[in-house]
Amino acid sequence: MPWPRPAVAAAAAGPGGTLDGVIQEVDSALQALIQRDAIGARDVEVVFDAPTKDWSSRRNAPTIDVYLYDIREDLRRRERGLLNEYDEAEHITARHLPPRYFKLSYLVTAWTQRPEDEHRLLSGLLSCFLAHDALPTDLLTGPLAELGLSVPVTIALPPPEDRSFADVWSALGGELKPSLDLVVSAPTATGRVYPAATLVDQPPRVSMGGTEGWPPREDAPSGRPPQKAANPRRARKRTG
Repeated sequence: MPWPRPAVAAAAAGPGGTLDGVIQEVDSALQALIQRDAIGARDVEVVFDAPTKDWSSRRNAPTIDVYLYDIREDLRRRERGLLNEYDEAEHITARHLPPRYFKLSYLVTAWTQRPEDEHRLLSGLLSCFLAHDALPTDLLTGPLAELGLSVPVTIALPPPEDRSFADVWSALGGELKPSLDLVVSAPTATGRVYPAATLVDQPPRVSMGGTEGWPPREDAPSGRPPQKAANPRRARKRTG
């Protein structure tokens, strides 16, 4: 029996349930984590701009740039099947697809007037993310916090074979610069919900009958078999 056509849950269809909303929540968590664990009291700005040649020429203050350059699904974390949704009485009300994980790849760079200062910032960033296998739960908000799932983080891993950082810098039109590759696997609700069947609130009924109207059809309540009707032909034979 095929599943009914999926409906879109109201919570997942809103602004916070889309991939765009999840990206914003990841950005906010990364900014808060960097400011708390990597920068500290230093006066350094955290931005998410594309580090193009024109942009870098206009920078006049110490800056950490966290540029989102790639988005793709993390297929290793995809789950099959459906998850149940329950009401207050523990009855199944609907079933939905498991969340999908998307790998958000960030190019993290430091911009100052001296390379030595940039290296110090990069060292602080590396130490910051090495201390966390996932984004801290106290920094998660919106859909990331509502899902209650871990948001894994990796830092400075070798790039995939189909991508190199030199190509990224070439696409940006800038010169190659020391950078960290930060990848966040963000769980995202699909919004595809399958309503459950109507809850059975009456006991089953059993109906039995013969052919050509005999014996007559009778209904029996649940738990009791139907009583067989007497055959008038056999009754006449016994009395005759």
